[in-house]
Amino acid sequence: VQLVESGGGLVQPGGSLRLSCSASGFTFSIYDMSWYRQAPGKERELVASIPSGGGSTNYAASVEGRFTISRADAMNTVYLQMNSLKPEDTAVYYCNAKRVWGKLYSYWGQGTQVTVSS
Repeated sequence: VQLVESGGGLVQPGGSLRLSCSASGFTFSIYDMSWYRQAPGKERELVASIPSGGGSTNYAASVEGRFTISRADAMNTVYLQMNSLKPEDTAVYYCNAKRVWGKLYSYWGQGTQVTVSS
């Protein structure tokens, strides 16, 4: 099982980034996918989630209206489009795959750094 995030980097306030998470080693389409982030000295927090099969998405209040999560099951990839970035969005962003089938199956990527600074 592997989740590989990409697309992070340094961006100025007000800018945009698109994160990608490429999955392999499991049946991507039946897993709920999420993006989390962790800033220095803070706990990891849920940013956005999308269920298996697409449909209703959920966002943290701090990113609602600025970030968009989407998935392409044919590509085994989940995306996070981040617009109007703020310095407080600076964090390591992690991709998570989750499914409950008798027990919890949960996989994490290694993370990608996003830095918002002028």
